[in-house]
Amino acid sequence: MTIMELTPRERAALRAAAHPLKPVVMIGDNGLTEAVLKEIDLNLSAHELIKVRAGTADRETRDALLATICETLSCAAVHHLGKMLILYRFGSKGTYLKTESATTTAKRKASEPHTPKKLAAEGKKLEKPARRTRAERDEVEVSDRPKVFSSDRPTRPSSRPAKGKDTAHGIPRRSALSLRAGARRGALGTTVRKRAAIKR
Repeated sequence: MTIMELTPRERAALRAAAHPLKPVVMIGDNGLTEAVLKEIDLNLSAHELIKVRAGTADRETRDALLATICETLSCAAVHHLGKMLILYRFGSKGTYLKTESATTTAKRKASEPHTPKKLAAEGKKLEKPARRTRAERDEVEVSDRPKVFSSDRPTRPSSRPAKGKDTAHGIPRRSALSLRAGARRGALGTTVRKRAAIKR
């Protein structure tokens, strides 16, 4: 039988899915017997992804066991870590890996505009607007521009006085900071005078 091939992404997903699983089959001192192979086959059919614990201590022996299991049962070796072997065979449930038709989604090209979900559900697509020449863009920009700064409108008279002059009521303009500082100074002066009057 043929050995099942997995892509690196599928192998990583299966390894993550197998993390919480407990070993369902244990290979003892007798090695890979017909009964053990039958048990692995039954569990692969039932669960698709299983862990098998190999009791032999030799690394080369475990690698040979894994290759024999994969070839005999046409499954894929997901991972081999220590004495733990993780095996996968696609079943009728399709719990862990979906078929190609189920996983492929329609992707738009970079040049295509994004279509909102509501329109896509109705089967509609947005059309990309045609590109305009530079002369057309300049013409549109000039025509769309508001006429606020055109010379045919008279300028509005300003209500602000000219710089450097006093305001209309004769009081010179001061900034808010200088007013605050003056208010503070005045408040301090009154408190100092009150204290001086109390001491006398």
